[in-house]
Amino acid sequence: MRYRELGRSRLRVSVIGLGTWQFGGEWGHAYTQSEADAILDQAAASGINLIDTAECYGDHLSEGLIGDYLARHDRSRWVVATKFGHHFRRFMDRGDDFSAADVRQQLEASLRALRVDTIDLYQFHSGADGLFQNDELWAMLAEQKRAGKIRHLGVSILGKGSVLQAGEAWSRGAEALQVVYNRLDRRPEQLYFPHAERDRLGILARVPMASGLLSGKYRPGAKFQANDVRGTFDAAKLERDLAEVERLRQTEVPPGMPMGAWALAWCLKNPLVSAVIPGCKDAGQVVANAAAADLCG
Repeated sequence: MRYRELGRSRLRVSVIGLGTWQFGGEWGHAYTQSEADAILDQAAASGINLIDTAECYGDHLSEGLIGDYLARHDRSRWVVATKFGHHFRRFMDRGDDFSAADVRQQLEASLRALRVDTIDLYQFHSGADGLFQNDELWAMLAEQKRAGKIRHLGVSILGKGSVLQAGEAWSRGAEALQVVYNRLDRRPEQLYFPHAERDRLGILARVPMASGLLSGKYRPGAKFQANDVRGTFDAAKLERDLAEVERLRQTEVPPGMPMGAWALAWCLKNPLVSAVIPGCKDAGQVVANAAAADLCG
């Protein structure tokens, strides 16, 4: 495994992190604690130290599975990142609340679910610009940092994008940006990376395999089941993306190289990217993801 510093935070994170949205049950499978344990055990064995989760991956369900594991293992080896701003209601249905008072309660709920005293990276989670520009919210978060419940702050930018949040993150006290970045979506190179370079912000690349489309497993015409988030994707865009994946497979992926590992390493070729945070369905996929660290130079 290779490691990079996450911006100014001095957090040393594995270049391959562990995304855990799937633990919340929205990727076609309801995870048991033993299944989550197997994934986390393999992550540790592979040198991965960064776990990324959120308050609304289930109703703190993903956090709870991680917290049960952390309570039985060495918490100090892990960099634990979670997020705030949403309440899970049902499959792919969240309610927003970024008020200082509610986020304060969300923080306590995340600390309880994760069974930790402090969260290493606490991230504003895909909120609109108006919600982001809430002085009371950031003042409360700074207070919680001083109290030791948060080590560092970050901004997980909503999928449709926000140049404003990237530009103002450092002034709000954030030290990292989490952005959708992969070979099918290179917008961050123009929209966010210049701000990250200017303010020395770490970048976490989420969806680095384009929700699995860049894993190499899917061909044009692929369909996803109703309880899988990919089943909600726009059908026409999905088909265009799958066609582009096929083109990349034939023109850019070196012969014999697994496409998923290539996709992760592609993101990490940019030195501004501190880590990628792919999801995984089982321990075998953790091994395959971790192998990409050897390809990023």
